[in-house]
Amino acid sequence: MGRRYDTVSLLTDYGTKDEFVGVIKSVLRDLAPDAVAIDLTHEVEPHDVRGGSLTLARCIQYVAPGVVLAVVDPGVGTARRAIAVEIADGAAVLVGPDNGLLAPAVAMAGGAGRAVELTNAAFHLPAPGQTFAGRDVFAPVAAHLCNGVDLTEVGEPIDPAGVLPGVVPLSRVDGDHVITEVLWVDRFGNAQLNVGPDDIEAIGELVQLRAHNVVRTATRADTYGLIGTGRLGIVVDSYGLVSVCLDRQSAAAELGLAAGDAVVLSPPADTPRGETTSVTLRR
Repeated sequence: MGRRYDTVSLLTDYGTKDEFVGVIKSVLRDLAPDAVAIDLTHEVEPHDVRGGSLTLARCIQYVAPGVVLAVVDPGVGTARRAIAVEIADGAAVLVGPDNGLLAPAVAMAGGAGRAVELTNAAFHLPAPGQTFAGRDVFAPVAAHLCNGVDLTEVGEPIDPAGVLPGVVPLSRVDGDHVITEVLWVDRFGNAQLNVGPDDIEAIGELVQLRAHNVVRTATRADTYGLIGTGRLGIVVDSYGLVSVCLDRQSAAAELGLAAGDAVVLSPPADTPRGETTSVTLRR
C-alpha cells in the first residue's frame, strides 16, 4: 500500500454548464468516499493548455496536500500520455495529460519525484469512447491513489525529466525597456505580467506603459485603493508579480489587454500623464 490522501483538488476547462464536473466528482465519491473534492477552477478557456498550466502553477503552493486532478486535454484519445507525478516528497500527486499542463506546477513545487504513465487499465473505468479521460482514467486513478494504491501500481514508471514542459513566456530587456507579456487577466480586469517588482525597480515610481499602439503612464502603488481615481497603476499582486490595474475598474478593458498581449514598460518620457500617443510594438 502507498500513502493515503484525503483531498482531490480539481482544475479543468470543462465549465459547469454540462455534467462533466459533476460526473467526475461522482466517480471520486463512489471510489474514494472519504476524500474531499475541492474545485480550484473549471473555467480555464477551452483547450487552453498554456492558460491552464499557468493557473495551476499560480495556485500549487497553496493547494492542500493530496491529489491534484488537472484536465485541459485537447489531445484526448491520441498518443499523448496520461501521467501521474509526485511532488513535495510525495505530499501530493498531480494527475493529468502529459501535454505541458502539469510541468510548470511541478517546477513551482520544487520538481518531480516519481512519475508514471497511467497504463494499468485495472484502475480505469470501462470507456465506451475515448473522449472523456477525465471520467474514465484520471478520476478513478485519483480515487485509487487516495485509497492508498501506490503510484507504481497505476502505471509504468517514466523519467520525470521526460514530462512535456510547459510554455512559460519570459520577459526581456531592451535598453531601458522591459518587454513583457500578459499572463492572465482576472475577473476584476487586472492584467498580470510576467515580471516581478525587481525586474522593473530601475524604472522608478512612474512607469510608461505601451500596449496596442497607445502609451500611458502608470503609477506604482502598494494596492488598488492607493492608485488614485482614473489612473493606471502598477501593483505587485498576491502572487508576487506585477499587474496593470485600475481602482475599481478594469485595466484590461481600458487598454484592450488579453492573455498573450505584449506590454512594454519603460521610464516615462515627456508625454503628460494620461495622454495617448500612437506607437508601434516590435514582436
